[in-house]
Amino acid sequence: MSLRGLAADPTAAVEITADALTVNQGSRSAVFAGNVVIGQGELRIAAGRVEVIYSDETGDIARLDASGGVTFATETEAAEATGAVYDLTSGILTLNGDVLLTQGASALSADRMVVNLNDGTAQMDGRVRTVFGQTGE
Repeated sequence: MSLRGLAADPTAAVEITADALTVNQGSRSAVFAGNVVIGQGELRIAAGRVEVIYSDETGDIARLDASGGVTFATETEAAEATGAVYDLTSGILTLNGDVLLTQGASALSADRMVVNLNDGTAQMDGRVRTVFGQTGE
């Protein structure tokens, strides 16, 4: 099972839609709640709630903390988890809690998955289970 489809461009523009937004200038953060959808290039993240933390140095988005059931998708892969942290500075996406990654007929599950979106590598731990779908001809 190749994980190359997990690669994304952490420098691409980020678009966020949600039912509600609360901004906290003091903590340099914002909370998007209700049907949150995040788009960045080919990457899509959906969640019930996402806290956005901005960089003190640049004012750009530094990190996204998603909770309330998270779905992550690229053109060829999809993953589900209880929560996720996406560090845009490093390009690292960490999915936590009942992680399920699917690619075609194959699936991987674990307690935690750490994905480097710069190069498409991933590490899963915590009772990892793999099901490889066969493409018989």
